[in-house]
Amino acid sequence: MGYALGGKPALIKNYMQEFDPLFPNSRQGWHKRQMRDHCREAYERFGLLSLPEFYRLLSPLLLNRVKPLPDGMDELAALDEEKLENESFSKRLITGAAAEGFFESSFAKIADFTGHILTNVTRFGCGFDYRLQPANSRPFLAVEVKGIAAASGEIMMTSKEYQVAEYLGNRYFLCVVRNFTEKPVISLFQNPLDQGLGFIHRERQQTSLTWHAKIPA
Repeated sequence: MGYALGGKPALIKNYMQEFDPLFPNSRQGWHKRQMRDHCREAYERFGLLSLPEFYRLLSPLLLNRVKPLPDGMDELAALDEEKLENESFSKRLITGAAAEGFFESSFAKIADFTGHILTNVTRFGCGFDYRLQPANSRPFLAVEVKGIAAASGEIMMTSKEYQVAEYLGNRYFLCVVRNFTEKPVISLFQNPLDQGLGFIHRERQQTSLTWHAKIPA
């Protein structure tokens, strides 16, 4: 959650411990000290909300930090409100945003990217999340970031991401941030289509309904 919101995970943990004494759980939290005023105010305003109500209140804050829909990715296009409230869908969005935040905070420590300038290009729909420009005149590197909550799991590349990876070859890196439930670690794959990951093509057709209206003069 900390990485997804662009903050420090330790800060989120501190707030968790602040509220632990007020909710039934196995943790004691900071039960021996008085709650801070702004936390008490937040509890009085929102503490009685149900989880679905609280989710609807918070989801715009998280969804606004998730990268927009890139070209060729229609997975989110036909989702209705019921599916948006699905727990697994929410976790995937949060994990993806967290993975990007973790990569931004860690990329300078990766040997392949030493001396590169990082630019976030998620909003341009160019088939990768980050452009890394070396200090000299060498071509830029492209990095696509994926997140997995567990130590292993499945990742998905869109048609656009796959095509760009195929075109750029060794200049394209797939960065998988995994094991968020324990301690996040980075697995880096240069030219991922040539790394034996066994990508499988899946095709799905969807019907999208739109509503049109004429605005009078």
